[in-house]
Amino acid sequence: MGKVIALVNQKGGVGKTTTSINLSASLAILGKKVLLIDLDPQGNTTTGIGINKGDISLSIYDVLIGKCQIKDAMIQTKYKQLYVIPATINLAGLDIELLEKSQIEPGFAKGAQLKNHLNEIQDFFDFIIIDCPPSLGLITTNALTASNSVIIPVQCEFFALEGIMQLLNTIRLAQKQLNPNLDIEGVLLTMLDSRTNLGFEVVEDIRKFFKEKVYNTIIPRLIRLTEAPSHGEPIIAYDPKSRGSEAYINLAKEVIDRNGN
Repeated sequence: MGKVIALVNQKGGVGKTTTSINLSASLAILGKKVLLIDLDPQGNTTTGIGINKGDISLSIYDVLIGKCQIKDAMIQTKYKQLYVIPATINLAGLDIELLEKSQIEPGFAKGAQLKNHLNEIQDFFDFIIIDCPPSLGLITTNALTASNSVIIPVQCEFFALEGIMQLLNTIRLAQKQLNPNLDIEGVLLTMLDSRTNLGFEVVEDIRKFFKEKVYNTIIPRLIRLTEAPSHGEPIIAYDPKSRGSEAYINLAKEVIDRNGN
């Protein structure tokens, strides 16, 4: 059964989408069958992997409101082992729609819709990666309920730990009320500027706080990494020999090793 991993941090701009795209593509290049789910209404993962929003007929929104089966919304990318379920702006109203449905239909589990759908396809994939929105609302609740574990991307900057306690409380709450098996897969340090001492101080602080949960791989701050999504490509395709490409391949290897497959 495929491992379901959500990328979560309520802070924006920490490298969540960049990591979702590049980790998924790197896992696929290493021979794993991967499903990438864009759960952010902005849909940056969708465009960043090369899908034109004008070509989307069914999205994760249609799946979660029960309009279609999850298989119908899956798109095979040009990377053979990598599939995507795209997001559109329709997803922005999902919280309200799920709440309304739960008030009308007794027994409707508003936080478990994604999990119910993933049960149908989990066996077909080695990894299912979910890019969550930068908030802790009902969409993220669905991701936490459906996931085996979470990866927390943390930017190497002064306020890195700010908000982490709130996020950890949300994860603990999800463990207690929705998904007792939810685990922290790992903490990923992102956007390290190696020219400053501050970045390395943050690395030290995060390693002290999270200990062995922190990945050895650190994602550097690179122009090439920020350019790649605008070309609709993961860094491994856009600039295969860059430090960013090497970093995400190393991260994918760590994820595979930690999962014993």
